[in-house]
Amino acid sequence: MADTADTAAGPYLESGSPQPLGANLTPRGVNFAVFSAHARRIELCLFDAAGRETARIDLPSRTGDIWHGLLPAKFGGAGTLYGYRVHGPYQPGEGHRFNPAKLLVDPCAAALEGGVTWDPALCGAEAGSDWMPDERDSAPFVPKCRVVDSAFDWAGVRAPNVPWRDTIIYELHVKGFTQRHPEVPEHLRGKYLGLAHPAVIDHLRKLGVTTVELMPVQAFVSEEFLVRRGLTNYWGYNPLAWFAPDARYAIVDPVVEFKTMVRALHDAGLEVVLDVVFNHTAEGNEGGPTLSLRGFDNITYYRLSHQNRAQYKNFTGCGNTVSFDDPAVRGLVLDCLRYWSEEMRVDGFRFDLATVVGRDPSGFSSNAPFFAALRSDPTLAYVKMIAEPWDVGPGGYQLGHFPSGWSEWNDRYRDAMRAFWRGDRGLAGAFAERFAGSSDLFRQHARKPTASVNFVTSHDGFTLNDLVSYNERRNEANLENGADGHSHNLSWNCGAEGPTDDAGVNALRARQVRNFLATLFLSQGVPMLLAGDEFGHTQSGNNNAYCQDNEIAWHDWGLLERNADLLLFVRRLVDLRRSRLWLRRDTFLKGTLRGAHAKDVAWLHPSGREMTDADWNDSSLRAIAVHMDGAPSRASNSGDLLVVCNADHAHVELTLPVPPPGASWQVLFDTSGHTPEDPPQRHAAGYVLRVERQSTVLLESVPS
Repeated sequence: MADTADTAAGPYLESGSPQPLGANLTPRGVNFAVFSAHARRIELCLFDAAGRETARIDLPSRTGDIWHGLLPAKFGGAGTLYGYRVHGPYQPGEGHRFNPAKLLVDPCAAALEGGVTWDPALCGAEAGSDWMPDERDSAPFVPKCRVVDSAFDWAGVRAPNVPWRDTIIYELHVKGFTQRHPEVPEHLRGKYLGLAHPAVIDHLRKLGVTTVELMPVQAFVSEEFLVRRGLTNYWGYNPLAWFAPDARYAIVDPVVEFKTMVRALHDAGLEVVLDVVFNHTAEGNEGGPTLSLRGFDNITYYRLSHQNRAQYKNFTGCGNTVSFDDPAVRGLVLDCLRYWSEEMRVDGFRFDLATVVGRDPSGFSSNAPFFAALRSDPTLAYVKMIAEPWDVGPGGYQLGHFPSGWSEWNDRYRDAMRAFWRGDRGLAGAFAERFAGSSDLFRQHARKPTASVNFVTSHDGFTLNDLVSYNERRNEANLENGADGHSHNLSWNCGAEGPTDDAGVNALRARQVRNFLATLFLSQGVPMLLAGDEFGHTQSGNNNAYCQDNEIAWHDWGLLERNADLLLFVRRLVDLRRSRLWLRRDTFLKGTLRGAHAKDVAWLHPSGREMTDADWNDSSLRAIAVHMDGAPSRASNSGDLLVVCNADHAHVELTLPVPPPGASWQVLFDTSGHTPEDPPQRHAAGYVLRVERQSTVLLESVPS
């Protein structure tokens, strides 16, 4: 092994350039550049294909806090495997955890070879002591970084650039979505290329969604406690290398195959949004492994306790919290977003536990430096940005407080709709506010209804089928005594727990599923559909399937045929939303007059009159109607819409309001029975419409 660059035959490094960070091909060789403000020396380590370390070479130059060097082309190029060893003080009490015995993954690595093998050598400190560095070599147990050739033929395919108001998000897991798909060749199942398969894209196009939101694909690690139990981190919220697409979903080359997937989806008119995890890393708390950021510059990258810098602030529930206080950290994340946006051509990002990125030493701020940097970046200013607007730290719940230009997962929408359709009392006002776009949360700073990403289900919690089939979570397979996952699900099993042969219970469940879907697609804001909900995907009551890389979480495509009527209903809802401009507003519904008589929206009591203050405060009221004026969309031949939602356990009778002149009301669907395929039902003003228990009726004004 060569320890320095002074051997005649061995590889050496020239000065190179401090920009860009990472390992980048140039005509003269590979330029390596990494950040560390407190290191004393950094070694580049080269490896052969078998994972044996063949050279250690000091990075020869430092520009500010960037260490860099150029490896001449005769010694390396695309495919070269490498890592780093960083020398500096090991003083945990001062926040420093440098340990050159630990091989480190480049924070900007574009691809990794191999995975983490859990071994005591990964620990930075000696067992039983946080103050003595562990001197065992971790290299055999750490993935190696691979130099990537970025060349790729995009074949002239361009991004769809779907406006926010037209966006319909479809959240899916790359592996789980195709692992059991019968039309996807076996070797492509569960892979990026499986998602690019024509049969899969055909399903997405016919469904009518516009934007595929992928659960985390940044290279991630399965936690040691899961591996010990024979489980794995299936969801991927435990990142190691932010720039690298995870190799689990690739056959040969994750970078090329990811790009191929994006190209295929774009060619089909579908956007790609990544669920990104910048709030924490796989290094965990002070007892966790030294894999990357901790070994490069622990005090810069992580939030540490003011009382004891050997300990980490844990605002994420995952052991550590990335600090966005330092410009170098913000710059690294911005570089990463630009890389995925420009090089990998994704269309947007959903930030997991996004409150972290807006934290400074005083707490969360919508004017935080990271947000300002995004606004001023010419590449990132106009890509889709979605926040999961909370973390578990002090003041962590920040729904409605992200800057203009961001959209946010609206869990208040989820909870209000779940509780309303469960039949809880006193929710007419909450239902109306959420249905109308949540102006109470988003109207400030000139934000629009599209700031609200509406969802009833997501990866985190029950599927839609399970939401109406279970009162209690069934998480025993997670080996945590069934105690993990949410306990406050606002679910209702409709009279039987889990699968049942009771025809009445199953009919009610099917109706409730349609009620949730109808509400989702008729509400103002951006709807998000959980993949598989359109054909009855079930996790058998597991509401926290983060560690279930198996048939519990994988989609059963056999349900597609058995629930064909449900799939058709969802397609109809999507078509309806896309064809009625009034369901995709850029301004909030206000209940204001348009012309002499018509309001943009009127909220009706089941008796047919407009809701009064007393009605809004009537805790027994479980039914409400929404009359939306279709005047702005008359050019598209669509009329007024009347949505009647009855969550009561008894039917209600609604006196239909007056439609526009020369029109009558036509039923578009009734979740208790009538479908778009049935003969049209038309009714005049004053007709008393019977709305069955726990059902939704949609009517539209049409020429008489």
